[in-house]
Amino acid sequence: MDKKKKLFEQFPPVSTQQWMDKINADLNGADFNKKLVWKTRDGLSVMPFYRQEDLDTLPHSNLLPGDFPYVRGTRVADNSWFVRQDITVTDYSAANAKALDSLMRGITSLGFIIADPQSVNDETVTQLLKGIRPESIEVNFSVAGRAKELIAALQGYLRKSGTDPEQVNITVSADPLGRLAANGKLCVTVDEGLDYLGDLVRESAKTPGIRCLEPSGILFSNAGAGPVAELAYTLSLGNEYLAALTERGISAETAAGSMRFTFGIGPDFFPEIAKLRAARMLWAEIVKAWGPESGEAGKMHIHSVTARWNKTLFDPYVNMLRTQTEAMSAVLGGAESITVEPFDAVFRSADDFSERIARNQQLLLMEEAHLDKVADPGAGSYYIEELTAMTAREAWRLFIEIENEGGFLAALRKGMIQQRISEAAATRKADMARRKEVLLGTNQFPDFREKKSPEHDNEKLFTEYTPSSEEEVKPIIPARGADEFEKLRLATERSGRRPLAFMLTIGDLAMRRARAQFSSNFFAVAGYEVKDNNGFASIAEGVNAAMEVKADVIIICSSDDEYATLAKEAFAAIAGKAVFVVAGNPPCTDELKAAGVEHFISVRSNVLETLQIFNRILGIN
Repeated sequence: MDKKKKLFEQFPPVSTQQWMDKINADLNGADFNKKLVWKTRDGLSVMPFYRQEDLDTLPHSNLLPGDFPYVRGTRVADNSWFVRQDITVTDYSAANAKALDSLMRGITSLGFIIADPQSVNDETVTQLLKGIRPESIEVNFSVAGRAKELIAALQGYLRKSGTDPEQVNITVSADPLGRLAANGKLCVTVDEGLDYLGDLVRESAKTPGIRCLEPSGILFSNAGAGPVAELAYTLSLGNEYLAALTERGISAETAAGSMRFTFGIGPDFFPEIAKLRAARMLWAEIVKAWGPESGEAGKMHIHSVTARWNKTLFDPYVNMLRTQTEAMSAVLGGAESITVEPFDAVFRSADDFSERIARNQQLLLMEEAHLDKVADPGAGSYYIEELTAMTAREAWRLFIEIENEGGFLAALRKGMIQQRISEAAATRKADMARRKEVLLGTNQFPDFREKKSPEHDNEKLFTEYTPSSEEEVKPIIPARGADEFEKLRLATERSGRRPLAFMLTIGDLAMRRARAQFSSNFFAVAGYEVKDNNGFASIAEGVNAAMEVKADVIIICSSDDEYATLAKEAFAAIAGKAVFVVAGNPPCTDELKAAGVEHFISVRSNVLETLQIFNRILGIN
């Protein structure tokens, strides 16, 4: 062998067709598309492999970080981001103390959520920022009113403290159309709200380091929209603001420069990376169409927040794993600042422990995984580049569809956006009910011993919608995939009794063990006590054991071939003293039903509906 010859030159090139021929041969007649092409949550068809030649048709593949349309990001030296923690402000002195403490623990971005807008004035803002250097970190404010007064107070503080306004990175979040979508109404008319926004943009433009407009997509993702849909709706929202502000005499450059976007980051790891890359590309093209004086106006500034759709009350430490992969998606997608919500945020107020973990999750990605060292670390990956292009194409198609309806506001008033998000949420919940989509610890592999009733805030956990005659539009209601499962299990806990599900294991060893494990997991989802068994020599022995422990549900676990006789015998022996269930979907199902057996569970069962039926039978509401 010639040692000077390059390694890959020793192997002949393999064409895509040769790969396809080999794959089809190995499939032995099975359909390639059905077996190996998978679909994302938004319906994008993803191939099992991509090659260099796939990048040749992508115009953005040869761009560098910082190149228009910024698909590879706006940063050229590294991938550093701001680590954000939000603080609810009810006492300005206490909030300042917490902010200073958080800054000493690795936080580089503060989010102040001001509970009482009427409390905003020069004195309280000075108190809140005491000891904080705004030019060294990112500072964000959320206030439901008096945003003008807040910006004026901030400008005054910067002057008095001698801070260079060009060195600060401050956002005062205003999103009136997002608030309309969330609440169904505003405290003023939409036109008045947009007039106020115009004044806010003009005022904040006097200070280069202050932004005041934050189109947010997290409402859409937290209500059930997939990555592509969230992107399209958020771009449409941003474009609506461009239209409204330019109509009010504000230049496209000033309007675009006043914006910082927020996106939710969900569990779809690679699609979420692609979403942020596609977002920058599409937004740059949208802004370009408005004719700004500089191409810099098209730079999209992105904040990402871990989404709540997939977060759970039960087995809540799994939420840490969820937020960790979500934070990685945001980092690799190029978010400029990230909020990792504490693992318990969906069901109670976070404590010191959960806030510390949330901070450290990002610090691990930065200081130990070094994901901040390389600009656009996903660049050149055939898969990510192709997924970015597909996401951009589909989001653009949906964006154009909304624009053809008259834009975001018109589509919202027609109910188009609400209906599509509602349909997407229903599909996802149906998948969770059948465990096609798994929420670990909730609809699959629950902790049998866990109880939650005393630990959660019910108002925080479940969002109930009551229509109001004052609504201008139907609001977009946030939800979680675990909602119905958690209501089911909490109903069991609060009933004052914990039903016992007894595994009557008999016959074929392998099948009875597999079905007992499946059934134990199935009934534990509803919070039932589960009693598994090694196996019984006879039906009589098994039924007697179940009666001794006062079982509420008896599940026979055996093989399909044995059910024809054993299930009938067990059903007769139980004689209605407990609910009888057959684990599986045996060929003799019709015969068993004719004999009076009503209940069967299998991998095809709708777990949620089936358990709701058992709860009703057992008198649990």
